[in-house]
Amino acid sequence: MAKKKALGQGIERAAQGLDAIFGDDISALLEGIQHGEVDTGNQATEILLDDIKPNPYQPRKQFDEKKLQELADSIAIHGVFTPILVKKAVKGYELVAGERRLRASRLASKTTIPAIVVDFDDQMMMEIALLENVQREDLNAIEEAMGYQKIIEKLNMTQEELAKRIGKSREHVTNMLRLLKLSNEIQQMVLDQQLTMGHVRALLAVENEEDRLLLAKQAIQEKLSVRKVEELARKLHEPKKQKTEKAVDPIYQELAHRLEDKFQTKTTIDDKQIVIRYHGVEDLNRILEILGCLDETF
Repeated sequence: MAKKKALGQGIERAAQGLDAIFGDDISALLEGIQHGEVDTGNQATEILLDDIKPNPYQPRKQFDEKKLQELADSIAIHGVFTPILVKKAVKGYELVAGERRLRASRLASKTTIPAIVVDFDDQMMMEIALLENVQREDLNAIEEAMGYQKIIEKLNMTQEELAKRIGKSREHVTNMLRLLKLSNEIQQMVLDQQLTMGHVRALLAVENEEDRLLLAKQAIQEKLSVRKVEELARKLHEPKKQKTEKAVDPIYQELAHRLEDKFQTKTTIDDKQIVIRYHGVEDLNRILEILGCLDETF
């Protein structure tokens, strides 16, 4: 039987930081506690669902309702095998890890859930919630970006430090944070899974916010591929070519003025044509009469 790892007094010392206590992989640590591989000094116990509040630092906003219902159906029959993690609050408990199991248990009309009480302070709660979630692969792109931003702001990390901590490249973190420059409307399209990460990266190339939103809506309505959105974004980004007016030969200009005086209408002359403008049939007949070309039957 594998020996359990003991957290000992280290878990009570938030000042040490989670690096010293947990190492780099928060997800593995939390799973170890829940599966009994890491000893916190507390055993799993049944806790009333009504006594558990959500983790205030949870970055995840969207949950797959179908998968959640499937889990609820399983819990209704078999119960919850893996305890959730909670910490004591002023009143009741706050969730540390296991939100899907908590939500599914409520869907399954359960009244209690097995839980392990851990002694984490608010700083540790925040870091665990953010780091544990961004290490998962199924976070929505906007949720992931928001999680990164919160870590940087709350834990005073640089982008490079965060990248090393979560095992991602610096470029990945930078690109994700750029998503937060999108309008709330476009961010919601990503949250609703109407736009992919590829689509929004292409949209970021469009500087004008109004053009960007119109292109986002077009991508959804016409089900455009990422490559097509990139192509349209490039066209919007390209400076518009201004038409250069052709220089008018002064001799032609003088002749045009003479014809305008004769016909009393706008006249232009270029290399190979004379254009005499008229307004309606009566005006045309007037000009034809001046030219001696009026056809009485016209």
